[in-house]
Amino acid sequence: MQSEERQKLIEGHLAEAEFASLEELSGLVGASASTVRRDLDLLEEKGILKRTHGGARLISPRTDEFAFSVQGTNQLKEKDLIGRVCADLIHANQTVIVDAGTTCFHAARHLETKSAHIITNSLPVANHFSSENKIEVVVSGGVIYPKLGVLVGPLAVACFSQVQADVAIMSCGGVTADGITNSHGLLIEIQRAMMQAAGRIILCVDHTKFGRQSMSKLCDLDIIDTLITDEVPPLEIQVALDVAGVVLIIARKDYPQNIPDRERPSLRTPSPVTAPATVAEDEPFID
Repeated sequence: MQSEERQKLIEGHLAEAEFASLEELSGLVGASASTVRRDLDLLEEKGILKRTHGGARLISPRTDEFAFSVQGTNQLKEKDLIGRVCADLIHANQTVIVDAGTTCFHAARHLETKSAHIITNSLPVANHFSSENKIEVVVSGGVIYPKLGVLVGPLAVACFSQVQADVAIMSCGGVTADGITNSHGLLIEIQRAMMQAAGRIILCVDHTKFGRQSMSKLCDLDIIDTLITDEVPPLEIQVALDVAGVVLIIARKDYPQNIPDRERPSLRTPSPVTAPATVAEDEPFID
């Protein structure tokens, strides 16, 4: 493959993913890391991308699809409701990995009374607890992905590869009967390290993620323990979750406030569970 063709592929990939690792780009164009580095240098000279530790990011993204502040305005009440239910499943003083998705951010906000130990690569989560004395927060290293306020790259992966947690609160780009997907390789690599470090995995997604398939597969459904959402998923996905042994919790505001012990993730159940929660009046997305 000629250099011009490789660079066109790299530019096209970054136009979609906006951030990519060197390993991901090498696989994309079928060239060595050193060859891709030279291509990235040339593209950086043209002002198309910015080199980062372990990869590259697009300088002028074409879309706000991954922007944290923009995503946070979508399904705001639903995400807050899911976050409340998720936090109710966390026991006091547990160590909790918090992913960088906006729904995970809402879950993190409701952990304040749990005296939890939080490990995260999300700068919004870290910032939220920066003046909180009851919550201990460990922030991974890595390169800042500006649009999401998330730390990515080899240092972030290494951080989660060296810790152990009771629970991981995760998000994703899409859920189908075939599994869970996310936007691109840098996020996937970190999320897999998070999952391996956690004793229990809770996936928090609103109903818009059902039937969607993002660029890269994260895992099969049987890797997660609990899925919390705001609406009952399509039948095909319900059946797949049942077969995979995933606890399905539907967060709704019109049910009593306490989740019975028998409905908690420690006891798997194939049938959807309606979880209790109340929706507060509209609150600022970032305190």
